[in-house]
Amino acid sequence: MGVYGQKEEKQLKDAVFSILEQSFRDFEFIIYDDGSGPETGTLLKKLAAGDRRIRLFRGEKNRGLAHGLNVGIRHSRGTYIARMDADDISAGDRLEKQYLFLESHPEYGFAGSSAWLLDGHGVWGIRHMPENPGPEDFLRFSPYIHPSVLFRKEVFKEYGLYSEAKKHLRCEDYELFLRLYQRGCRGFNIREPLFFYREDETAYRKRKYRYRLRECGLRFREFSRMGLLSGKGILYALRPLLLGAVPGSWLYRWKKKKESWEGKIAEK
Repeated sequence: MGVYGQKEEKQLKDAVFSILEQSFRDFEFIIYDDGSGPETGTLLKKLAAGDRRIRLFRGEKNRGLAHGLNVGIRHSRGTYIARMDADDISAGDRLEKQYLFLESHPEYGFAGSSAWLLDGHGVWGIRHMPENPGPEDFLRFSPYIHPSVLFRKEVFKEYGLYSEAKKHLRCEDYELFLRLYQRGCRGFNIREPLFFYREDETAYRKRKYRYRLRECGLRFREFSRMGLLSGKGILYALRPLLLGAVPGSWLYRWKKKKESWEGKIAEK
C-alpha cells in the first residue's frame, strides 16, 4: 500500500485495519510512505508499532505510486501480492476468497473483484466487473479495479514491474493490465464485491488534463497493438480527452446516478 500526502486519519486507519482484521491472517503488510506529511508519517509509525505484520518503508520525496509499489514488490517475501489503497476498505474475507480462488485456478495470474462504491456519506453504488475480460473490455477503462487485485508474485518476475516512465504516470495500472493481457497473462474478477472503492467528487476534480493526455497516448499505442483502433476504438482512445472537457462535478454526479441505478437493478 502506498501512502502520499496528508491523509485523513480515519480513512487511513479504516484502510489499514481492514487488512489487519482479514479472516486470512498469514501475511506481511508492506506500507510505503511516499514522502507524506509529518502527521501521516507519525500515524503510520504508530500503526506499524501496533502490529508486527506491518513493514513500513519511507521515501524522502514523492516519486509516484508506481515507484512505491515496485519498492513493496521487491521487498515482499510472499507468494502472492495484494494491492490496497490508503483510502479504500477491503471486505473482511477479501484475501481469503482471492487466495482460495487462485490456489484452485492456476490458469489465472491475478484476481480482482467487483466493488461497492464509497464516498464521505457511505456506500452509494456498486461496480460489477467482467469475470473474464477480453480485448474489448479494455476500451472504456481498465477492466480491473486496481486496488482490489491479488497477484501471483511470479507475474511480476515474468512480465516486469510497474512502469515508472513519465508517460505512464497516473495510468500505470492500466498499462500493466494491457501489457499482461497482450503477453498472455490472464486475470479474473470475482463477481462478489470484496472491496469498498472510494469514488467521490474530489477524486474526479484531481484528474488533471495532462494525465488524460498521457492516458490517451497509452490507449492509442496499445489499442493499435491489439487491433482495436478501428471504428469505436478510435473514439474510446480519445475518451480521456473528451471527458476532460466535462467539469469533474458533472462527471461525478453522472457516474453516481448511473452506477447507483445499476446497483439497484443488480440487486433485484
